[in-house]
Parts: sequence; structure tokens; C-alpha cells
Amino acid sequence: MRIVLVETDGAGGMIHYAFQMAAALADAGADVTLVTGRHYELAHLDAPFRVEPRLRLWPAVEPHGRRPPGVLRKMRRAWRGIRFAVEWRRLGSWLLRERPDVVQFSTIRFPFQALTLRRLRRRGLRLTQVCHEFEHREAGRGPLQRIGLRLAAAAYRTFEVMFFHGEAHRDRFLGLFDTPAATVVIPHGDEGLLASIADEGGDLRARYGLAPAQPVVLFFGGLRPSKGLPDLVEAFTAVRRRVPAAVLVIAGTPAGGFDLDGLRRTIEALGLSDAVTLDPRYLPLAEVGPLVRTATVVALPYRNGTASGVLQAAYAFERPVVATDVGSLGEAVEHGVTGFLVPPGDPDALAAALEKLASDPGAAASMGAEAGRFARERFGWEPIARTVLAAYGEERP
Repeated sequence: MRIVLVETDGAGGMIHYAFQMAAALADAGADVTLVTGRHYELAHLDAPFRVEPRLRLWPAVEPHGRRPPGVLRKMRRAWRGIRFAVEWRRLGSWLLRERPDVVQFSTIRFPFQALTLRRLRRRGLRLTQVCHEFEHREAGRGPLQRIGLRLAAAAYRTFEVMFFHGEAHRDRFLGLFDTPAATVVIPHGDEGLLASIADEGGDLRARYGLAPAQPVVLFFGGLRPSKGLPDLVEAFTAVRRRVPAAVLVIAGTPAGGFDLDGLRRTIEALGLSDAVTLDPRYLPLAEVGPLVRTATVVALPYRNGTASGVLQAAYAFERPVVATDVGSLGEAVEHGVTGFLVPPGDPDALAAALEKLASDPGAAASMGAEAGRFARERFGWEPIARTVLAAYGEERP
């Protein structure tokens, strides 16, 4: 079976996911091509599939501080929208020439993408999607959000099969959209890719000026309003009172709309300047493993979301998590075994769970080992590939 995976992001968590999915499908016997942007950050890795970095798009991850101000930012956004539309149409023409058996898409970000998808469907291509996201995390629940959801429905109606990362994720989607697609739940998949390229041993404690045994609460990934960082910082004030040696490390690239200066002011106002380390940049792949190994516990204080590659990265390096029970995160955390689940927007509950692990490194290490075992047993890519191919009629799980 010839399968083309389309992931427009050439860097970051989405391309890491697509790479591992493509490798798993290829290992299961499919003829796989991964199409992505020209700023493809995994080009140095050997892969059992073909890569077509043919989309002439901008880097998926840009250094913080390079965003143009005001009107220029709006002009750049408009130009990028036009550019994306042109590249999306070019992609459609290429797919019609190639005529694979299945085209598997990732997140659909713009309503106009439905035009090309409908064109491909009319010309006889089988279209599917791994539906990582279907709602804008940072958007409100007002009229514009509802209009956007209605427009997105046109794209979802073109898919023959849609994959979701949990029952809660699928149920939420089906509550919003009426689609003829078959809906299939698959796990997110582990982050063995990150573990395979990490340097042996070592962490970033020396870089951050941390003592070898100092308890570290780690937040990493894109810095976004939906990620609940104010809740985490507030919770950490209580953790710090009860575990004075604890430190909080926040690492990742600030997204548009995230107030990094405001976060700094909050940290200062709470008297945490000496207890919080900010590393606002996109970490190279080789640094992700050392970063996670720095942690005693990984925090995911999200206010909304679906699944999480960050959670899987924590498991890959045998670190426990404290996560909010949003989306399908509750299905990926075995409460009290691989970490703790807390309600979203509840700094007191978040603080209590973080304190349990920050104050007891032995318990944290034990739960981290369980997290690693849990990931190997529940989130391996081989059964995921079998399920995907079964949905395409290629084989049975």
C-alpha cells in the first residue's frame, strides 16, 4: 500500500510525530512518503521511508524576538496565508500526479484547505487524518469560534477515516461535527525518537546552575496562554514554601499571543526570581533528553488540550508527570502510578501533587520507572501501525 503522510510543519512536535508514524507504517510493510516543509529538521536521521520536503513554507519554529511589530506582523500574517494557500494547491496537484493509495493528513488549520481536499476526493483519492487538534486552543467560545468550526466541517467531511488520541478526544469531536468518516482511537505514540538521539547520560543542571540533588519541576514545550503557566507559577509558590530547595525550570519557545514579559513580572512579584529559571527558546533535539533528565517531575498544567507529546517525552526518560485532566490526558496518566492528575485551573491541587514528588525523590524515581514501563506497554508504535493499516483494509491488528 502506497501511503503519503502530509505534515506541513518541518520542525517541532508535529514532525516528530509524523516521522515516527511514517517509520512504523514502513516497518509494517507500507510504501511510505512523508511530505513536509523545506525547513525539515530531521533530515540528518536515517528513515525507512522517503521524505519530500517540497512545501515552500516558513520555519515552523522561529527564534523568539524575531516577530515584527504591529502592522508589519499583520502584513506578514496575510502574506503567509497567501503563501500557504499557493503551496497547498501545489501539493494537491502533486498528489493527483502521484496517486497514492491513501493520503494521511495532520491538523487542518485553515477553512480554505477544504477546497483542495474536496478536489482530491472528487478525483478518487482516499483521504484520512490524524486529528491532533480540531479547536483553536487560544480562541474563545464566541461567535467567531462557532463560525470557524462550521467552516472546518467542510474539510472533515472529505476524510474516509479519522484517528483520535483518546475516547474523550473523539467524543468531543463528534459532539461538534457531523462526519461520515470512520473514527478510530489510537494512542499518541511514545517518544522513542527523542530517546534514541539523546546523548548517553547527562542533564542541564550545570547550565542552569542547579545542584545535583536539587528537586526540579520542569515545564517544557511551546509557551502558550492555554498551557496554564500562571497556574503553575502560583502553585510553585506553595511548593517552594514546603520544599525550599525546589526550583522550577520553564523551557520552550513563546508563541504569538504569549506574554513572556508578563510572566517574568509575575515571577518577580511572587518573590520567585531566584527559584525559577526561564529558557525561552526552541531546544535542539539533542538537548531534549538532557532537559528532561534534569527534571524530578514534569508539569503539564494545561487549561485545555487533547494529547501531549511532552507527556510521552517525560515517560520516555522515565520521569513522572503532574497533569491536568483535560482532553485525553486522563487516559494517558495512571493516577498515583505514573504521575498525578489534577483539575485544570486549580493551583492548590497542582501544588499539592507537585510537592509530593518534589519532596520525595525516591517516590518520584519509582513513579518515573513505572511511567517508562507504561509507555513501552501502552504507547508502542507497532500496534498503532497495525491499527492504522487495518483501518485502511491492509491488514488486521
